[in-house]
Amino acid sequence: MNRIKLVLQEKGVIQTWLAIKLDKSYNMVNSYVANRRQPSVEVLYKIADLLDVSVKDLLTDN
Repeated sequence: MNRIKLVLQEKGVIQTWLAIKLDKSYNMVNSYVANRRQPSVEVLYKIADLLDVSVKDLLTDN
């Protein structure tokens, strides 16, 4: 499970923005956020970079 949804909420970012920045469909990003799919390591690093957090912050509760 990942914490992408929580981090998006904390940052005030919507899924549509993230989908555009990742060049992914909204449905794919929504699958990541809902934990139906897990992003690849490469995509996880991109998400962390875009949200200005560490990859660890996307994966674990601190």
